[in-house]
Amino acid sequence: MTRPLIAVPARFSATTSALRYAAEVNARALIEAVWRAGGEPATIHPADPSATDVTARLARFDGVLLPGGGDLAPHRYGAADTHDSVYDVDDLQDAFDLEVARRTIDLGLPLLAVCRGLQVVNVALGGTLEQDMGGPEREHRHVVHPVAVERGTLLERATGAQKVEASCYHHQRVERLGSGLTATARAADGTVEGLELPGAEGWFTAVQWHPEDTAHEDSAQQALFDALVRASGGER
Repeated sequence: MTRPLIAVPARFSATTSALRYAAEVNARALIEAVWRAGGEPATIHPADPSATDVTARLARFDGVLLPGGGDLAPHRYGAADTHDSVYDVDDLQDAFDLEVARRTIDLGLPLLAVCRGLQVVNVALGGTLEQDMGGPEREHRHVVHPVAVERGTLLERATGAQKVEASCYHHQRVERLGSGLTATARAADGTVEGLELPGAEGWFTAVQWHPEDTAHEDSAQQALFDALVRASGGER
């Protein structure tokens, strides 16, 4: 069987000592989860969408995975000010990821969005983000906590569960939903942990947590990657 080709936009890294230079990278756990699912993960270079045809670049792929990373620039969702906690903003990364989200949905390609990826899709469709969730009682960094999954959603069908244990690392969350999006999962404090786009042409689900963190030992988390690859033409 030919493995479905899954595009994973790279993340810019300023320090990669083994390579001696700054690099474009993706988390090994994320790539391994796609591989276990039967997909062929392919890191793609973030390039200025005004100078390159993102639609043409994506057309050769069977599916797309939008990974985690730093924060989106607040001006991307209409904020006038920037909270002190906003970090690792990169204008090129933002522009490329937002265009990838829009074009992937337009093309009807299967799409799984993780953490920052969820926020990118929400902003791409006109939604907004809460720039910082606040104090320790609202901490979602280095936390594994239960997430309630809505019945009848693609997320429930993929994971086979109405509650999952989610490995979280984020200090921002969805504030206003983007056009057409619905929340498919929430944490106990009300934080939106999952999004879908009912009526979309292609398979799409997004999660605010990092399923790759525990996918090697938690079948519900690995099942998200399995569902992406299956929707992309895989047989698993």
